[in-house]
Amino acid sequence: MTVIALRNATKRFPGAGGRPHTAVRDLTFTVEAGEFVAVVGPTGCGKSTTLSLVSGLEPASSGEVEVDGEPVRGIPPGVGYMFQTDAILPWRSVADNIAAGPRWRGLSKAEARERAANWTGKVGLAAFADYYPHQLSGGMRKRVSLAQTLVNEPRILLMDEPFSALDVQTRALMQDELLRLWAGTGAAVVFVTHDLEEAIALADRVVVMTASPATVKAVFDVPLPRPRDVEEIRMTPAFVAAYREVWESLREEVAVARREAAHAG
Repeated sequence: MTVIALRNATKRFPGAGGRPHTAVRDLTFTVEAGEFVAVVGPTGCGKSTTLSLVSGLEPASSGEVEVDGEPVRGIPPGVGYMFQTDAILPWRSVADNIAAGPRWRGLSKAEARERAANWTGKVGLAAFADYYPHQLSGGMRKRVSLAQTLVNEPRILLMDEPFSALDVQTRALMQDELLRLWAGTGAAVVFVTHDLEEAIALADRVVVMTASPATVKAVFDVPLPRPRDVEEIRMTPAFVAAYREVWESLREEVAVARREAAHAG
């Protein structure tokens, strides 16, 4: 079942001198229930804007954006959004940060605490439930952010380069953690990343965006079995073949973006 559909979606913002700036143009792709789709493209091409259109944080200037067959007119129900920068409240403990979402959605304090305790355990932070953000490592903070997002049991999970600030080893651990927690939920995932290896290791399909203003250049199926160990799967011939195929498409757009940046400079 298609849960996300973009058809010729375009987004324009006010630009310098009153001229409109087109962030993305004529975006067309779909995401099915339970599917993990990664979006890659040159830096600054408009990948994050795509998530904003799906989430309802920004309206499309033209074209169509639908969730569950309905036009997006605001934030659709059942959407979870994990940003590049965490949204952890510094004055709340780990448990209280995770319980905040269920409380805002009307659960009783006891129900929210119970759900938070469950997810604190799922992300491996049960022993740190009473710790505060300043007492946590970067990887632990990301686990809190992941639990904050998943505790509400979203049907659609939007992720904007959530692991980009982590070191290589911690990033691999979080990638495995994400796949473990997502498996069996039936949630549709749209995962924006600048890291092609990450995209292929995680996704069922990879959407390649053009240089700015972004549109969909190509969509590639990832023929790798699940469940996946992201470190092990990177060493397989199938992974290398998929990487080469997608990179052939992506590197042309990276080169275009670099030339445009150099010209602008």
